[in-house]
Amino acid sequence: MNETINIIKKRRSHRSYLDKPISREIIAEIIDCARLAPSAYNLQLWEFVAVTNKEVLKKIASVTDYGKFIKNSLACVIVLSKDTKYYLEDGCAATENIIIAAESFGIGSCWVAGDKKEYCKDILEFIGAPQDYKVVSILPLGYYYKETNLPKKRALKDVLHWEKF
Repeated sequence: MNETINIIKKRRSHRSYLDKPISREIIAEIIDCARLAPSAYNLQLWEFVAVTNKEVLKKIASVTDYGKFIKNSLACVIVLSKDTKYYLEDGCAATENIIIAAESFGIGSCWVAGDKKEYCKDILEFIGAPQDYKVVSILPLGYYYKETNLPKKRALKDVLHWEKF
């Protein structure tokens, strides 16, 4: 099977991480993959903030509703975008590239919602970003403990429709 396809098929959300630092070079490579995502009109209005400071990770975790485990990650990438018509689509494409690139290094992630969450103002403040940016996603990263069973997904035959619904 193609390596990229295999990575996509084995990827899952990870919320527990080993106490093993991720090198800046790997984080940069992961974000390099994000910046290569497609964007509407090729505007590329995204920005990425890599956070490795434990105190900032704890602050981010403390304000989220479903991201308390962020405090245990070794790094976190905040995907931001200027507020434009297609900021969400563009930011989500970049987010997915981060998730797949991280998995290729054996690094787990879990997509924590950003867009339209009240805590986004706090996140922007914690990372020193302008308040007119949109937080698209918050992606804790870390090497994970072990492979676990993949969550059950709907079968291809149940979701694929040819020619019409």
